[in-house]
Amino acid sequence: MASNRHLGRIIALQTLYELDFRRDANDTQLNLDDILARNIARYKDMVDDVNFVQQLVQGVWKQVDSLDERLQPIAPEWPIDQIARMDRIVLRIGLYELENEKDVPPKVVINEAVELAKAFGGENSSKFINGVLGTALRQLNGEDVTKKSAKTAKTSKSVRPAQGKPKTTKKTISKKDMKDA
Repeated sequence: MASNRHLGRIIALQTLYELDFRRDANDTQLNLDDILARNIARYKDMVDDVNFVQQLVQGVWKQVDSLDERLQPIAPEWPIDQIARMDRIVLRIGLYELENEKDVPPKVVINEAVELAKAFGGENSSKFINGVLGTALRQLNGEDVTKKSAKTAKTSKSVRPAQGKPKTTKKTISKKDMKDA
């Protein structure tokens, strides 16, 4: 059943991506039920939990603005409309599930979102998704996310880019190479 839910999330992602894209293009023919039915029909022989897909898509779509409002402060360096569309939709699905799908363990929700990001997002999408949804989970659990732990602070310092000029390497050219050139 777990792989079936994974497929359900993929169908939800495809549906929400199309909805988001068509909404931004001011498509006057936009119909959630038609798009959802078409996408589910493509996988009718492989997906058993159609109700899960429908609830996920309809729930995320209904709450899209409030999900975005809750996501924005978690990643303040990235305005929600500047996050890649695929990443934004994966974040919405993940946050929606964290808040509403009590039968799915939070770590499973985050792992599924990370897997979607790896499969459909950019090179660093999975790390970004993991960080944002991890922070969202800590907030939902009432943890103070403004303070960095000693371990996080230490890690942050070790991954900072080097300061100053980049090092250059000198290539030694022999007299023989000079003659051949």
